[in-house]
Amino acid sequence: MNVALIAHDNKKKLMENLCIAYRHILCKHNLFATGTTGRLVEETANLVVHKYLAGHLGGEQQLGSQVANNDIDLVIFLRDPVTAKTYEPDINSILRLCDVHNIPVATNLATAELLLLALDRGDLDWRNVVK
Repeated sequence: MNVALIAHDNKKKLMENLCIAYRHILCKHNLFATGTTGRLVEETANLVVHKYLAGHLGGEQQLGSQVANNDIDLVIFLRDPVTAKTYEPDINSILRLCDVHNIPVATNLATAELLLLALDRGDLDWRNVVK
């Protein structure tokens, strides 16, 4: 399955830790991430990640394009709703595309862990039928 990883600046360390903790699940799937997040995940969790541009340089749009084409099966977007900066990726367009294309999305650690465990159990295999 294709898993997208995005994190606001204040959540990048949390994304790294999430990917380290769930490396045994993530290594079985194709990972996609905005530039900086992808680089950090590769370095800390030793996972192969297809990296888009940085979110503020168009990486969010590149990801959105894949979501719109139904090429992403799960999105983890660890966002910081309190201190998000204007140059950070805007979550609303990604959330809207996920809703339109029925793609599971997590915006915090709790839902990210639930979706990763569901992915490991095969609960998201229905996505293969949708494609």
